[in-house]
Amino acid sequence: MRRVMRRGLALVAATLIATQFAPTAAQAADPAYQVLVFSKTAGFRHDSIPTGIQTIRDLGTANNFTVTATEDASAFTAANLAQFKAVVFLSTTGDVLNDTQQTAFTNYINGGGGYVGIHAAADTEYDWPYYGQLVGAWFKSHPAIQQAVVKNEDRTHPATSGLAATWTRTDEWYNYRTNPRSTVHVLQSLDETSYSGGEMSGDHPITWCHPQASGRSFYTGLGHTIESYADPNYRNLLLGGIRYAAGMVQANCNPPTTPPPTGDTTTVEGEAFTSQSGVQPAGHAGASGGTTLGFIDNGDWAGYSTVSTQDAKTFSAKVSSAGAGGTITIRSGSQTGTVLGSVAVPNTGSWDTFQTVTANLTGNVTGPLFLSFSGGSGSLFDIDTLTISRTTTTTPVSTTTEGEAYTSQSGVQPAGHGGASGGTTLGYIDNGDWAGYSSVNTQNAKTFAVKYSSAGAGGTITIRSGSQTGTVLGSIAVTNTGSWDTFRTVTTNLTGNVTGSLFLSFSGGSGSLFDIDTFTITR
Repeated sequence: MRRVMRRGLALVAATLIATQFAPTAAQAADPAYQVLVFSKTAGFRHDSIPTGIQTIRDLGTANNFTVTATEDASAFTAANLAQFKAVVFLSTTGDVLNDTQQTAFTNYINGGGGYVGIHAAADTEYDWPYYGQLVGAWFKSHPAIQQAVVKNEDRTHPATSGLAATWTRTDEWYNYRTNPRSTVHVLQSLDETSYSGGEMSGDHPITWCHPQASGRSFYTGLGHTIESYADPNYRNLLLGGIRYAAGMVQANCNPPTTPPPTGDTTTVEGEAFTSQSGVQPAGHAGASGGTTLGFIDNGDWAGYSTVSTQDAKTFSAKVSSAGAGGTITIRSGSQTGTVLGSVAVPNTGSWDTFQTVTANLTGNVTGPLFLSFSGGSGSLFDIDTLTISRTTTTTPVSTTTEGEAYTSQSGVQPAGHGGASGGTTLGYIDNGDWAGYSSVNTQNAKTFAVKYSSAGAGGTITIRSGSQTGTVLGSIAVTNTGSWDTFRTVTTNLTGNVTGSLFLSFSGGSGSLFDIDTFTITR
């Protein structure tokens, strides 16, 4: 539990504020504007909140903005929010907005509004993915209040421009669930060697900013103690953050976008977007990190400001779908920017069955990566990870599938074999039988390899796209291997480039022909 200041300390702090507090003036007069300060708590309540509200009011008086303070979440309507240039979440905690209020606030930020998060604003709305993206990182834990050294990484931002390279101060130092550095512009970080209880492996951002769609976000973990609000440096930090969020002053808050050297490969989690429309993270146990980019519908998009498209040659994505499938369009600069390529995503059979799709990219533009999504109705697909390669040649991508993992069939069924992968094969194959695999797309398929066994007649596997009588991509002969437990692998090249699910049709003599253990498609 966060510590509550003892009464004696509070009296000392009040004296300090009365004797030291002087409103900080901006460098130049801003046009008059309004700021909403929201301090509703559904969990721990900080005793510094009243002092924080008064501090922001005083900053407003000296810097030409008017403050409205509230703990009434009904203030979050489109009409009401429209009058404010920025909204300050002052040590809010827990679930403070309902779904309708969340939608209004999302639209406000995406439409150009400003957000300022102070201290426990990171301890808020854990079940709302958009808010996690907006604040930058959620609270995890904290040690006891103590002195620590703050490293001022960027002293050009209006919030930090008056500070020295380091700043020694006393506060409650949050650890965060994730390190936000890749998705925000870090202004300040903590020297974890200067205090006890830091849990972020030596890279500990504590104040940061970033664009959010057409809006702006500023967050600082400082501000637990009442004494903080009597510190001129801290008041300058708040003022600079409010002016940036309100759009009164320009600042570089872009996340790092340094392009990797030519020949390098960048892989990111699908859910690590820095801007979006319509999508949100979705939990899947089989995904990298247990989470995908999900809830993708027709017309949605996601932007990745940390991924440059410069020199990009190929795009691949690990995807799953029990929905309509669809198309990923790879763009540069914005959700409607230059099209570099596109790739079709099939229904893979379930939301937990993943497959890799790949596309070559054309053009050479400099700008962050954006993905736009199109397809039929309902949820289309999920994206686990995505990879941009800057090599000049395409590295083959292989997908291996168990033979018995068919999603449609005629005549065949699983057969147990101790020497097979997973102990089971696709068996009881007779002349005229077939098997379909909706999780395997034939687009860009170049080779087909199959591990099989036969104590029967052997025969031919015909590789098709779309249906058991669909486009023929190739065929391969399989022979008697001596027993049903003796396996052999054979390979054939495929021709054509069609989009459709993989189907295998089987032909040969009479009786059982062969069993299929696994097969591999290489693109």
